[in-house]
Amino acid sequence: MKVTVRKKENAVPVVIGTEFIKLESAMKLANIVPSGGSAKLEIQEGNVTVNGEICTMRGKKLYPGDKFSFDGDVYLICIHEPQ
Repeated sequence: MKVTVRKKENAVPVVIGTEFIKLESAMKLANIVPSGGSAKLEIQEGNVTVNGEICTMRGKKLYPGDKFSFDGDVYLICIHEPQ
């Protein structure tokens, strides 16, 4: 018998009601930074990854299914709460 084990990624959902959201706005929406200015600094210093790659563009558009991570936590952009 062959058993396959998958690691479940515990991504925090960031629910949006639009087609996309900019990275700095997503960070504010997820309450991980106190202001847009601090989001800008964290992004420009290379402390944020988008889909596994360091991103320094604060205006980067994120669409449902995209993931970003900051400070060891992973966030998933979604239109509705995942089941």
